Amino acid sequence: MRIGVDIDNVISTFNDDLLEEFLKHNKELGYSDEINKNAGYITEGMFNWKDEEVKVFYKDAIKRIVSKLNVKSGAKEYIDKLKEEGHLIYIITGRDNEDHLDPYNITKKWLDDNLIYYDKLILTKSYKDDKHGKSKKCIENNIDIMIDDSSSICKDCIDYGIETLLMDTPYNRQNKDIKRVYSWKEIYEYITKHSKEKLNVILDTDVYNECDDQFAITYMIKNQDIFNIEAITVAPYSNKEKNETVVSGREKSYNEILKICNWLKFNTTNKVFKGATDYMSNCYDENNDAVSKIIEIALKNNKTYIMAIGAITNVALAIKKEPKIIDRIEVIWLGGHSLLQKNNLEFNFMQDISAVKVVFNSKVKLTIIPCKNVASNLITSIYELNYYLKDKSELCNYLIDRFYDDGYNGIQKRRVIWDISVIAYMINKDWFTSENISCPNINDDTSYELTIDNHKITMVNYIDVNKVYEDLFKKLGE
Repeated sequence: MRIGVDIDNVISTFNDDLLEEFLKHNKELGYSDEINKNAGYITEGMFNWKDEEVKVFYKDAIKRIVSKLNVKSGAKEYIDKLKEEGHLIYIITGRDNEDHLDPYNITKKWLDDNLIYYDKLILTKSYKDDKHGKSKKCIENNIDIMIDDSSSICKDCIDYGIETLLMDTPYNRQNKDIKRVYSWKEIYEYITKHSKEKLNVILDTDVYNECDDQFAITYMIKNQDIFNIEAITVAPYSNKEKNETVVSGREKSYNEILKICNWLKFNTTNKVFKGATDYMSNCYDENNDAVSKIIEIALKNNKTYIMAIGAITNVALAIKKEPKIIDRIEVIWLGGHSLLQKNNLEFNFMQDISAVKVVFNSKVKLTIIPCKNVASNLITSIYELNYYLKDKSELCNYLIDRFYDDGYNGIQKRRVIWDISVIAYMINKDWFTSENISCPNINDDTSYELTIDNHKITMVNYIDVNKVYEDLFKKLGE
C-alpha cells in the first residue's frame, strides 16, 4: 500500500510541545495557571491573552520547537515495520506556509535526525490556504490511505475517494464519522488487516531480445506494493540473423536483469535464475535453475502468478516435471495472436510450439494476451518517452536509448512496448477486457482450432492503452 502520513500530531507530539511553550510563557507573563480546557485549540481562547499576543507568540514558538519536536510513541518503530513489509511511506505535511522558514529542509532534517523512514516527502499549503492541497497530492501519488490529525483534511480526502485514519487529539473529537485511531500500534494493525495481500509473482523474460522486457522489469519492480517478487527467470530466445544462440542470449539476458535490478536497488540474491538452453521443440528436456526455482516457489505458496513474456519453455518444463504445481500457479502469457488472425506466427509462440502445447493441454489456469490486435495497440514514441521520462533517472535515460535503438531492429521512433501488457494486467485488470473461452487446439501451422468443450482459458481482447501508459510513465518517473 501507499500510505500518506502527516507529521504534526501524527509522527510528532506537536500539540503537546506547543502547549508546553504556551504554559511556560503564560507563567512568565504572571497569569494564572488556570486555562480554558474547553477551548477549540491552544490558540483559540485557551489563554487569557490578547489575540495579537497569541498570534505573535504562536509564530515565535513554532520556529523554536519545529526542529526539536518529540516523536510520538511507536511512530518510528511501526513505520519501520510497515516499510519492511513492503508498504511505501509518503510524508505529506501542510507546512508550506508563512509559519515556517525553509519548511522543506527543516522538515527533512527533523525526519533524518529522528531516523524516520519515508519514500517521499511532500509539502502542501495549510488547509486554510488550500483546502484540497493534501487530497490532490494523495491522488497524484496514488495514496491508498491517509493518516492525519485534521478532521477537515480527512473529510476532504474521503470526498475524493481516499481512505483515511484520524489520529485522535483533544481538538478533533467533535467529528464522530471518521475512522479514529489512538496509537501507532492501532494504525499498524489496521493497515496490516486491511491492506491487499501481495501477489507472489515470477517474471519469465527474454530480456535482452528487444527493449520491451527492460520496461516490464522496471515496471514490476516499481510496483512492489502489489508484487512479492519471488524470482526473475531467463526465458530462451535466439536470433539467427544476429548469430544469437539460446546460450549466448541467455547470458546477455541474465546480465541485463542484474544491471536493471542494480539501478533499482532491487536485491537479486536468490532471485535471478538462468533457464533453458534450448527449446522443447528441439527435444530439450533438461533441468535448469529457472525450472527448479519455479517448481520450488509454486509448491511453497498457495498461489503463484507466472508472468511470462518470452518463449514459454521454462514454464512448460516446470509443469511437465512437477504436475502438482498446476493447481498452485496461474500463467499470464504474452504470446500468439488474437482469434481474428489466421496463424500464430509470432516470436514468443513460434519459438517453441511444443512448449505452448504442453501449457495449453495442462489445464493450468491460463490467461493469454495476444500480440496482433491486442498488445500491438501499446504503441508509443520516442517523443512521449522523452517528455515523460527523460532525465528522471539514469535508468530512464537507458530505457529511452534502448527504445530508440534496441540493437536488433534498428533505430525506431515509434514502436510497441509489448511486454508491459502482462505487468499492467496484474496491476489492474479493469484496464483490460477479456473472455473465457474453450481452450483451442494448436494446429501444425500454428493456427488455433476452436473448440467448445475443452477446459477454459482467458483470452484478453482489449487494452485501455491510455490507462496503461499513464500508470507506466508515472511509476517509472518516480
